[in-house]
Amino acid sequence: MATLHILSHSPFADSRLASCLRLLGVADGVLLSGDAVYALQPGTTNLQALQLMPASVALYALGEDLTARGLQAPERAQVVDYPGFVELCTRYAKVNSWL
Repeated sequence: MATLHILSHSPFADSRLASCLRLLGVADGVLLSGDAVYALQPGTTNLQALQLMPASVALYALGEDLTARGLQAPERAQVVDYPGFVELCTRYAKVNSWL
């Protein structure tokens, strides 16, 4: 059963991203929102870890949060808007918010 994992906290503040990456299934997705988009900063170990995920794991980033922080998504990440966020939540069998 595929799960969409939603992260919204900075990956530099705690270990939620690392914990999430350890639990990913092959058909899961990861959605970065809020300060979690800082994981996409070039040259960081967080981005390296995300790029090492299996190709079958989808990576998404909320476009408004990228723009607000002056970041661009790497090729690996698909940028979504709020309607896209909602659609992702319906696409996956389960949704796990890493609060």
